[in-house]
Amino acid sequence: MRKHLTNALLLLTVTAAVWSCQKKSTTEDATVSQEVLSQIKQLGFSPEGVTAVDGGYLVEGDIILTPENLQNLSQSHELIYANEEHYRTTNLVNTGTSTRTLTVKLNTTQANFVSATDEAIRRYNALNLRLRFQRITSGTANINIVTYYQVSNTLGSAGFPSGGNPYGTINMNTYWYTSGIAVNALATTIAHEMGHCIGFRHTDYMNRSYSCGGSAVNEGSAGVGAVYIPGTPTGPSAGSWMLACGSTSSSFNRPFTSADQTALNYVY
Repeated sequence: MRKHLTNALLLLTVTAAVWSCQKKSTTEDATVSQEVLSQIKQLGFSPEGVTAVDGGYLVEGDIILTPENLQNLSQSHELIYANEEHYRTTNLVNTGTSTRTLTVKLNTTQANFVSATDEAIRRYNALNLRLRFQRITSGTANINIVTYYQVSNTLGSAGFPSGGNPYGTINMNTYWYTSGIAVNALATTIAHEMGHCIGFRHTDYMNRSYSCGGSAVNEGSAGVGAVYIPGTPTGPSAGSWMLACGSTSSSFNRPFTSADQTALNYVY
């Protein structure tokens, strides 16, 4: 999820978030080949602002595409039925014929991260889906939440499922998420990145200005596997947990809307 600089936050964050975001961490490389940018564009993702990170490429502010994604997603069938609704990728988590539990582990004991992860998990499990989540403190997890520090507008990032399994890492930026951040604001970003891990795209991917502001940006749809989820809105999905941009305001909170619940229940 990428940070949207709302008016309420502008005075506090404009210098650090807008100008200092030019600084890169040691895990990023600003040089991305034209071949890779072309592949990303052909897959339906925006080639603007793409950076090379550990494990692949960071696109659209919070989505990590691996080299495998660049090869395999292009082979998916395109199933676009409308412009702005809830979307999933063609890659989903295999739940089998019953319920599957995915384990989630934190690499930090920061109190609000623990509480926020538990809240994000609670939101999913409250829907009684075929896919459930459980936080663990030891052993191997299906999804690892890893904190890092980087001066940028990225709040968190994750990728899409592969081989019937969720994407294994959620990166959370402690440049924004200090110990003073409200639990619900942090939980919303974690739940959003968990959504990517299990195969959901941004609900406003056809017009990111809806949640990010600025000019309308149509990310395209060629071969990306953005599959419309029946029963979800035919216009912008207000308040959805999968909107592209979020906030760190203490009042920011996006629990699942009725449309979100329809999408999650339909897929899982």
